[in-house]
Parts: sequence; structure tokens; C-alpha cells
Amino acid sequence: MTKAPETSAAAIENKPRDFIREIIADDVASGRHDEIVTRFPPEPNGYLHIGHGKSMCLNFGAAAEFQGRCHLRFDDTNPTKEEQEFINAIEADVRWLGFNWGKHRYFASDNFEQLYAWAEHLIIEAKAYVDDLSADQIRVYRGTLTEPGKDSPHRNRSVDENLDLFRRMRAGKFEDGARVLRAKIDMASGNINLRDPVLYRIMRAHHPRTGDAWCIYPTYDYAHGQSDAIEGVTHSLCTLEFEDHRPLYDWLIENLPTPSRPRQYEFSRLNLSYTVLSKRRLTQLVKDGHVSGWDDPRMPTLAGLRRRGLPAAALRDFASRIGVTKNDSVVDMALLDHCVRDNLNKLAPRRMAVLDPLKVVIENYPEGESEELEAVNNPECDADGTRMVPFGRELWIERADFMEEPPKKFFRLTPGREVRLRYAYYVTCIDVIKDARGNVTELRCNYDPATKGGNSPDGRKVKGTLHWVSAAHAVGAEVRLYENLFTAEMPGAESGDMLDDINSCSLDVLANCQLEPALGKTAIGETVQFERQGYFAADPDSTPERPVFNRTIGLRDTWAKVQKKGG
Repeated sequence: MTKAPETSAAAIENKPRDFIREIIADDVASGRHDEIVTRFPPEPNGYLHIGHGKSMCLNFGAAAEFQGRCHLRFDDTNPTKEEQEFINAIEADVRWLGFNWGKHRYFASDNFEQLYAWAEHLIIEAKAYVDDLSADQIRVYRGTLTEPGKDSPHRNRSVDENLDLFRRMRAGKFEDGARVLRAKIDMASGNINLRDPVLYRIMRAHHPRTGDAWCIYPTYDYAHGQSDAIEGVTHSLCTLEFEDHRPLYDWLIENLPTPSRPRQYEFSRLNLSYTVLSKRRLTQLVKDGHVSGWDDPRMPTLAGLRRRGLPAAALRDFASRIGVTKNDSVVDMALLDHCVRDNLNKLAPRRMAVLDPLKVVIENYPEGESEELEAVNNPECDADGTRMVPFGRELWIERADFMEEPPKKFFRLTPGREVRLRYAYYVTCIDVIKDARGNVTELRCNYDPATKGGNSPDGRKVKGTLHWVSAAHAVGAEVRLYENLFTAEMPGAESGDMLDDINSCSLDVLANCQLEPALGKTAIGETVQFERQGYFAADPDSTPERPVFNRTIGLRDTWAKVQKKGG
């Protein structure tokens, strides 16, 4: 019989904890809840980014650890910005990151009738009223952080008048923006969110799920907590910007006949260097054409990171390493890079690819002949075995691996020097062919047949080892090299405009790359290591005739080196 996973509070109490999990553990121990229920509640008005990934790992992860469940809920209360495309993309991202909502997929729009009924309940209890002030007037009446607000002239309407006006709002009797429903709380409250917040507004917009059935829509603040209560959520986990909204969350729960009483807890959102994680700013990048779309590999969206080749496991590891705290800070992008390299180094198969090809002709190799040589698939995993790569008289090597007049400590190919071709033979450059402008176009070499496999029987050593591709068998490909989209650690921090820090060199397209044949069969989305180059993922733009690869990340790990030094 298979032993059940140890996910109870008792089983995990000795493991590293964060303050959210400590709260849940205490609630479990005290018997406050029979079952732990969390929710991941994105608004379907854009694609998820890596910050949402952190929240996803917390909500789904904490629920699983305490043998509870996590709901996927779309807070779809603003149809002017919401699209079915975003709903589909969010579901794909959740699945890709490794989480499963099972039968618990919900929409705030599922609750529109109940939310409307509860709004009428507030009116009947004289705790909500219909206001005729415009949005600009409401802002003026609300006051400031240092000055109290003042009552709307419509605040003391009778219950009957408010009910009549609210029902006429629903019936479409008024123009957009003509009236709103506001909670009646305290216009002098020190928390500006309690100064009679708007609960409903008139908005004639086609909703992705309810169509044109409604012309009034609840605000996020009103719908969110009540949807939590309807679903039986026990722990509503939000980022710190919602901390000041918690008193309103609690006020609504306390003043409505909700079936349960969830509690809200806040944690710090993710801030990552050299990128932006504001959905508004990401939308601007897409709409203004600074990137090719939401899944551009330079974007911090989960779709973009997936297309670039980042493994979901590496993102989960990253979320675990940064932890869950109440303190806002900026996480170094190098930590994410380290998690990605650590994962791919163990799992990614190795292949040979030449990105800037220079032709090599081995003059003493028989013309018209070729052979197959054994190459290791992954030195980190013996179980991955080996593959056969073709070798012939004409090869491609990296142009940077040859210098006619090399500096000291350049150990690669130069005239008269012997180097090793990985998995193949020792070769020596005997001649350099140039064009009319003096550019090197071809190298002539000799090889030592006794060094097959890359070792010399007489024990002589060489300092340079080069990767290569057989010219007769090479697969032509396009390779896209990506760098950070922004040049500044905090984009826009100095000028106030993130576009001032856009990196004009964030994408370099190499159109004449030469790959070993096995790379032509790489599945879309699969990430491999190009030996000596970095990690690369097959892009959806690939065709059978011409694959396209995105550079996921280079091989050098500066973050790990810094950590070893204690920096």
C-alpha cells in the first residue's frame, strides 16, 4: 500500500515556514477550519506575469501542503478590458506551472445575481445609496490623506428612493456614468477606502461570459470578498497593495448575510530587477509595439518565459527561494537565471550548433566519405546515454574560434596550431583562405586519424576544444538571442518613463546558423543546451524545413559565484 503524502500541519511543522503558512498551521491546530481553501483570482484583462506565478505557487502550494484545495477564479468585473483570449491564456499558464484546480474553476460573474441581491440588502439596511455625483466630483468629495471627505448631497436619500434608482440602473434607464451605488460608511475615516466606496457603476459593455445581460457591474472591491465567501475560501491571500482595502473587505463581510467569513492576509509582491511587473505597463509594451506580443520571449509574462524556454520547475524553485514576506524588496534577476541554469544543467540534452559559421575543409580526409561519432547527450545524467553525430571532410566551426594573429591565452584554432574537435579528432590549421577584401572565408586543416574520439594515443595534449557541425549534414536555422528588455535595474526610475530605458539591443536575429541534424527534430518548446553557447528552446515559428531557436539563457552563472563569495 502506498503511503499517503505527509501534508498535514503536524507533518510539516518542522519544515521551513513563512508567516502565511504559520497562520494556516495555527488555524489548523486550533480547529478553526475543517478544510483549508485558498484561491488564485486573476483578472482576465491581460496575461499573467512572473509575479502572478509567485502568488500561484503560494495559493496552490499552501492549500496542497495542508490537504486543502485552491480555486481558480476569474474576477471578471470590468468587461471593457476583459477578453476570452486572456481567460484561455491564464488557464494554460496555471496548467504549465504545474497546478490543477480540478472542478473548482469559478468566475465572479457566476455571482452577479447574488451580488446584486446583496447590494439591495445594503440599501434596505440603509448602508448603501445611489449617488448622482460624477467620478470627478466623487474624488473631490472624498478628500485627501490629510483632510476628511464630505458627504454627497445624495447620501441621505430614503431607502425607497435608493431601491427605485438602483433597480432603474439595472434596467438601463440611465446613461453610463450617470449614477453609482456607494456604501455608506464614514466620509471622515482615516482610511480613504472607507469613505463611501463605489460598489456598482453603469457600464454598457459586452461581457465575455454574460454578454449584454447586465449594464451595471460590481467593483472589484465589492465582488472579490463576497466571491471568496460564496466559495468558502478560508484564507484570502493578497499582495500588500490590498492591505488598506482589508477594512472594506471586512466591513462588507460583516454587513452582508454571506455563507462564510473568509479572512484576508497580505504579502509582498514580487519586484524583479531589469523588468516591469505592472499589467498596465506590460499592456503598453504590447499595444505600442515595443514587443511582438504578450508571449514575446523578452516579456516577464509566463507565456513569454515559457516561449523563451524557462522550465516551470525552475520558476517554482525561484518562488520557493524568494519566500513570502511582508517586506517590499527588489529581487535580483540573476537569482532567476541561477534557478533556470540549475534546472537545465541537469535535464537539458546537449547538442552542437554553430551560430556564426566558418567553413573548415580537412584536406587529408577522404573526399565523398563520412562517418558517425558517438557524443554524450548529458554528462550530468548517464541514463541519457549517447547519440551519433555525422562527421565529414567539410565542417562548420564558430568564426570566433579562429584568429590569424591571436593574443596570449587564446587557445583555439590559429595557423599551425592543433586543437581538438569535440568527440572527433585533433586538427591542425595549415592554410587560410580569404576573399578580395581580406576577410577569412575558409580554413584548410589536416586531421590525425589516430585521435578518434578526441584523445591522442601518444599522450600529447591540446588546450583548445571546439564544437563543430558537419557541413554536408547541417540543418540551417534561425537563432534569436535575447537580452533584458530594459537597460536600467529599475526601468523609468530616473526619468519617470520606462520607455527611456528600453534596450534597443534586446533582440539579435542570426539567420545563417548551422545545427547538427538531431536539432532539426527538437519539439516546439523543448529546451536543449548548445554546447559552449547556452540553452535554447525551439520556437513555435519553427518549420520542418527551418527550425527557429530562442536563447533561453547563457551558460555563465554570476549569481552562484557571488553567493560563494558571501556577497
